[in-house]
Amino acid sequence: MQSNADPAARRLAVSGTSQSQPHTSVTPESPHSETEAPSAMRRLDVSSLPGHRDKLFRAAFALCRSRDDAEDLVQETFERVLRRPRLLRGNADLAYLMKVLRNTWINTHYYNACRPKTAELDESVEFVIDYDADPGVSVTELRAVYSVVSELTPPLRETIVAVDIVGLSYRQAAAALGVRQGTIMSRLSRARSDAARRLELAGIAPYSRRT
Repeated sequence: MQSNADPAARRLAVSGTSQSQPHTSVTPESPHSETEAPSAMRRLDVSSLPGHRDKLFRAAFALCRSRDDAEDLVQETFERVLRRPRLLRGNADLAYLMKVLRNTWINTHYYNACRPKTAELDESVEFVIDYDADPGVSVTELRAVYSVVSELTPPLRETIVAVDIVGLSYRQAAAALGVRQGTIMSRLSRARSDAARRLELAGIAPYSRRT
């Protein structure tokens, strides 16, 4: 699968700690779970879904650890969204789709992700690279990043995926994951610190990123 740029997946900063929280089965998603200024309601344009597929696929791959499972997860996400019209406020399409993907992952894939890993991450990670957008990335480097992300606890993994791989703001990530913005910041700090430590042990220097 062809993807857009994936430089954010490589940029892991070191800082802070947080407490992980256990996952439970989720209820149907609502796009209005965060406090925001009033804005006009609009229907999600389903014709725009293909434009978000690559980012969602990278997120699904980081969550599922498997290309086949990631493809299934994105397909299930789109099928779920298309079951009925979705009303959104503002420009929240990607955050909302990430929320649906995350909820679908929890309800259908989460317990597999929590089991001890018995096989390595798919080696053929080239399908998530866009060499034109990020010519400096190497397959070895990118595989190491996805590998360490896959080893994080699910709460930390989904947080670093939402912010550093999908590119959501803290506020958008909080809405997508159903937690407070402060929780996102704390979990992200711990996730980046843990991932950077693992990368250093693997001989790959961590990358700075916006905060």
